[in-house]
Amino acid sequence: MSLRVVIVTRIPPVLAAFDAVVRAAGHEPVAFLTMRNVDGRYGPPADTDELVLGAAEELDVLLPARRSTVAPLLASVRPDLVVCMGFPWKVPPDALAVPRLGWLNGHPSLLPRHRGPLPVAWAIREGDEEIGFTFHRMDAELDTGPILAQRRFPIGEYEPPDAFYPRVAPVGMEALAEALERLAAGEEGVPQEDGGSYESFFAEDDAWLDLSRPAVEVHRLAWAWRYAMSPGGTRGALLELDGSPVRVLATSLTEVEGSRRLECVDGSLWVVETEELSEEEASSTSGPAASTR
Repeated sequence: MSLRVVIVTRIPPVLAAFDAVVRAAGHEPVAFLTMRNVDGRYGPPADTDELVLGAAEELDVLLPARRSTVAPLLASVRPDLVVCMGFPWKVPPDALAVPRLGWLNGHPSLLPRHRGPLPVAWAIREGDEEIGFTFHRMDAELDTGPILAQRRFPIGEYEPPDAFYPRVAPVGMEALAEALERLAAGEEGVPQEDGGSYESFFAEDDAWLDLSRPAVEVHRLAWAWRYAMSPGGTRGALLELDGSPVRVLATSLTEVEGSRRLECVDGSLWVVETEELSEEEASSTSGPAASTR
């Protein structure tokens, strides 16, 4: 049975990957729905032109200005199913009800662990050894619906997002293919276990690295900021070096050639890579900048 599918995201690689998996499963992508992010509230604004022009030519592009218009726009293309990932709006109930098979959401965590907008960042911050990809039915709450497919993979050595996400993307697409197969077979999914956790954006106070904390904790927070954001737009991990604030991009718990050694409360941490702050960031930055020793 071929399904009419709408893809919902604001991440260009997700659009391309979902389109390919949906077609390979024998279904028909009929539209792509995204949103503007003019004020940067949901991270660096995605280039809407890139998203729109990256969609297959035969796809209608739906661009709601507000949550209340998601449902009527969806209804206009008569979807059987919506597949979604990387879409920051909480979807209203009337929009969830439009496709007869509901919404299928991809979440890069082992649900019910790390619900919320920054699952990879929180997994790194909390020292998880593995993470995962979960595809679940969407319901009225956030990341709580029944699970149709889930894959695990080790986090391994911390690395930048542009290296990490391409490495794990094939695992996620395998999970999507399985979820589509189970959904088409009429399976409802497995209810999530009780408990779980929901973590939101990082706090502004988390932006500064505190060298009075254990080295492993500072190391994890520095790397977690590569995958995180704060509600106010501040980007960590910040540290004062030689009298000036910088953003720490990479740290190590062992010595790396060319790195700078700092002392935390329980031992050494090596700063491997930093970047200067913009003039605007530097002028507006304030906080508990830890001194270096």
